[in-house]
Amino acid sequence: MKDLAQALLKGCTKEKDRQVVSLDVCKALAEEKGIPLRDVELAALDAGIVPKRYERNIGTLGIAGQISLLRSRVAVVGCGGLGGWIVEVLGRVGVGELLIIDGDTFSENNLNRQLFCTEKNIGLPKVQAAAERLAVINSALLVVPINVLLTEENANRLLEGANLAIDALDNNSSRKVLFEACRRSGIPVVHGAIGGLSGEVGTIFPGDPTLFDALKGEVPDRGAEIVLGNPSFTPAVTAALQVAEAVKVITNIGTPLRASLLWIDLEEMEFQKLRL
Repeated sequence: MKDLAQALLKGCTKEKDRQVVSLDVCKALAEEKGIPLRDVELAALDAGIVPKRYERNIGTLGIAGQISLLRSRVAVVGCGGLGGWIVEVLGRVGVGELLIIDGDTFSENNLNRQLFCTEKNIGLPKVQAAAERLAVINSALLVVPINVLLTEENANRLLEGANLAIDALDNNSSRKVLFEACRRSGIPVVHGAIGGLSGEVGTIFPGDPTLFDALKGEVPDRGAEIVLGNPSFTPAVTAALQVAEAVKVITNIGTPLRASLLWIDLEEMEFQKLRL
């Protein structure tokens, strides 16, 4: 690792007050040393050298925050309207390992809002499209596409080792399974849901009340989205807020929406924070 640090120092340049290293240099060193690209990026950051792909993150997240992201494993459960945008932004910000869990395939009515859905991949698994997309955005990441639906039987196994889970589901029965599995495993969850021009986001730490605890009763499996649908911008806005919550939890920067629900009204452009 000392040799790697020295090679990184030789290959870096100084921009403003920061030492940076290009993707080409990182890839060449990964190939030369026979190690994953992510290990090279982590070695650079440990030496105070910023890979250029993360240069615009550092002013906000710091080198320590970027290291935390690269070392984290996040499970995104659902890869549709919310999940596609979530996976894209997590990949760009530099979350090191992504478990993408969804057993669904694309259909034509996904084209209006699901980021990875195209006219050419109708009928193909959503997680396959997500993995292919991330491979050309950030090849340093470990992306694990899991082409199954989350169930009570497989939840513990699929979420094993995750530092955080993100709820990008479209039904409450699966959401309950996710919340309970994360509670058992001590995994924080960032919740999100959408319908029409509305969305909601909240962060649930182990031991915190969930939405189902707060409502104290049975809730419908599906909500307003059945009637109102989801235009493209509603999942994009809500997913971005979910990723912001995820980054805050991983890096310990900022205050997460713990035991709270942020209600998003895009019709009136109003945001309201509700305590659970």
